[in-house]
Amino acid sequence: MVRVKIGEIRPGMRNLDVSGEIVDIGEKREVETRFGLAMVAAAVLEDETGSIRLNLWRGQTDMVEVGDKIRLVNAFVRTFKGNIELNIGRDGRIIVLTRR
Repeated sequence: MVRVKIGEIRPGMRNLDVSGEIVDIGEKREVETRFGLAMVAAAVLEDETGSIRLNLWRGQTDMVEVGDKIRLVNAFVRTFKGNIELNIGRDGRIIVLTRR
């Protein structure tokens, strides 16, 4: 596991431990995946070094709220339409540290 600040995140990184505050969450929407229908929402995670899009899938969409300070364990980075984004896979976790 690699503990990083958001400003240090680069494409292709894996096994990340990242902490920050949720500053925005977009609308939940249903999308078709290869595993069937799934709910997805885009959040923005921020720390003192920057901000990054965080994709929330399925049950993750109900786990966090704007203002929550969270820690992501075993996150990974993907590039989508030229932008880097954080994702939490099956082996990852979202830990809510403090609720607003």
